Amino acid sequence: MACCCAQEVVFDVNLIENSALEDGLAGWAPVGSCTALSVHEEEPAKVPTETINDVAEDYRPSGRYILASGRADEADGLRQAIKGALKPRLTYRVSGWISVGAGAAADAECAGGGHAVHVNLRLDDECVVKGGAVWAEPGKWTEIKGAFRLKKSPCAAEVCVQGAPAGVDVKVMDLQVFATDRKARFRKLRRKTDKVRKRDVVLNFGAAASGISGASVRVMQMDSSFPFGACINPGVIQNPSFVDFFTKHFDWAVFENELKWYHTEAQQGQLNYADSDALLDFCDRYGKPVRGHCIFWAVENTVQQWVKNLDNDQLTSAVQSRLQSLLARYAGRFPHYDVNNEMLHGSYYRSRLGDDIDAFMFRETARLDPGATLFVNDYNVEGGNDPNATPEKYIEQIAALQQKGAAVGGIGLQGHVTNPVGEVICDALDKLSAATDLPVWLTELDVCESDVDLRAEDLEVVLREAYAHPAVEGVVFWGFMQGHMWRQDACLVNSDGTVNDAGERFVDLRREWTSHARGHIDSAGHFKFRGYHGTYVVQLATATGKVHKTFSVEKGDTPLVLDMNL
Repeated sequence: MACCCAQEVVFDVNLIENSALEDGLAGWAPVGSCTALSVHEEEPAKVPTETINDVAEDYRPSGRYILASGRADEADGLRQAIKGALKPRLTYRVSGWISVGAGAAADAECAGGGHAVHVNLRLDDECVVKGGAVWAEPGKWTEIKGAFRLKKSPCAAEVCVQGAPAGVDVKVMDLQVFATDRKARFRKLRRKTDKVRKRDVVLNFGAAASGISGASVRVMQMDSSFPFGACINPGVIQNPSFVDFFTKHFDWAVFENELKWYHTEAQQGQLNYADSDALLDFCDRYGKPVRGHCIFWAVENTVQQWVKNLDNDQLTSAVQSRLQSLLARYAGRFPHYDVNNEMLHGSYYRSRLGDDIDAFMFRETARLDPGATLFVNDYNVEGGNDPNATPEKYIEQIAALQQKGAAVGGIGLQGHVTNPVGEVICDALDKLSAATDLPVWLTELDVCESDVDLRAEDLEVVLREAYAHPAVEGVVFWGFMQGHMWRQDACLVNSDGTVNDAGERFVDLRREWTSHARGHIDSAGHFKFRGYHGTYVVQLATATGKVHKTFSVEKGDTPLVLDMNL
């Protein structure tokens, strides 16, 4: 039964009462067999000072927290009713801070220095909706960066904090739930985009100025320095509607499965590069560079059975043969390689061959194809809801690889997202770029939502965050056409070739991020405009006809002055 109460949506207002515990435990209650809740004050030096919670400009964590102790099960924790009605189709953010204490099981069971703690919503005493998850560590506060969206309004809702093994104390500070204002965020991102992706340009017509002052000028952007791409396979390149949209709106490609080891060598010793060769030929015809995805895949269930059957010496030899075969055949053909896919979520080769094998793969790839940029590539890092894939863990992984001589040249964020939150994506990008100084690509973007109108909004969230961030250098979609995608509720183009609302939003954004200008040469012989980075052609209309010249606008903080010398 849906709740019939109607209220105006108020953005950025916390729906959790007594969040900062000014009234002690008022409103808070235990979950499960956890019977001990108590309020404590953190030492000032240990209270977090950085937060992505920008709802209130002066917000700082309060330092007061609830301790849930005496927990006998992972389901035990604490809860609080949400005031007011939750609205369908709105994105709600879940924020706050989580830590764990030294419970009876902490030392014995704490894997990797922490535990997964989850924030869930219980609706009408029945449905449970995931609201966020963190990797919480003793003596350290970890910020919750969760989100949820409902299809209908519940009559009652409560937020619950649960997880960590029995006997481990859970600490919660400043838990908040609030509707996020995407339009306000977009306004901020437009201003940020103008600074990051555009530059003032002065076209100087110099000595010819006296004869052409006042002449008509038209500037048209031909392509962008920020590429968008899409994955392809042998089937979709036979579909005229797919090819039409791909060639018009995408600059790069990636093969869906055709370069993966399980495809090129399904049976030991029987190499098959026919599909990847055909796809490369297709991309060459249309001038599309291709990302090399992927040389290895760290997740065990993606490894061929014949590879699993090898002993360790044979596996080492097979890894070397794979590198030699692939990279000798395609040296110089792939500008990027995902070397060992999803190492945050799998460790097959490392568990078999030791800690150095991942770095070895990078070192050998760099030796055999020194012109390629080598990427790590993983999922959920940008979402804030996977304790196994935090930006901090990704940074640690990259640093460990580099210490062993791996030439990590780029960071891949796959971008398989649902109900994205812009501030969370931006936070991940900020942390990755600050710690590594490496370029970031979204490598497998698909935004999954059955409601195509909401899908368009979700897609805009991700694309605006990526385009406005200086560390991001490209976005590749993991398909775009209905019936030809891994996640079907993420398509931009319907199976009959019509472009849906999400596809139109993508096209509109690409149009928004393209610069054109018209005007006249001033008395000093200049034509000035502000444009997005990319390649342009200028058309000058004179008494003797029209003159054209191409030029490029690169990144820079100062105005770009270009002598036209027509």
